[in-house]
Amino acid sequence: MADDAFLLTLSTELGRTMQQRQLLLALAESCTGGWAAQCITAIPGSSAWFDRGFVTYSNAAKQQMLQVQAATLQKYGAVSEETAREMALGALQYSDANISAAITGIAGPDGGSPHKPVGTVCFGWAHSDGRIITSTHHFSGDREQVRRQSVKTVIEGLLQLTLATDL
Repeated sequence: MADDAFLLTLSTELGRTMQQRQLLLALAESCTGGWAAQCITAIPGSSAWFDRGFVTYSNAAKQQMLQVQAATLQKYGAVSEETAREMALGALQYSDANISAAITGIAGPDGGSPHKPVGTVCFGWAHSDGRIITSTHHFSGDREQVRRQSVKTVIEGLLQLTLATDL
């Protein structure tokens, strides 16, 4: 499990890479409630590479702020790669960023189902060049542990996406 110092180290590395590649980031968070944005804005100078964050906890917020389609939510649910994909794309559309990430999941202790148990978290990463990556992870632990692992995963995914970006 990632601790806060490790998350700050990852965020610092992400910031260095974002600045080298002249990229600007936007985040769309649900179950993490802005924790990823907090880790990023804890880095001095992050305003040079972090544009904004959207905390869209409710389905209505996902629809209103990020244009997640009602049909997507109805068919796949809020915790799905399809929703994470639309969240990431919405973060790009409604910001000045050219790279984005989204997190949506079930942190617990309740809210899970046999099909989507507590600890299920879906991610989306998008780049303005058209690249979109989604994934689903199944984390163990309590609510804070699931959320912390989600923040670690989203920052690591952003780092991978930025490192794959041509200079």
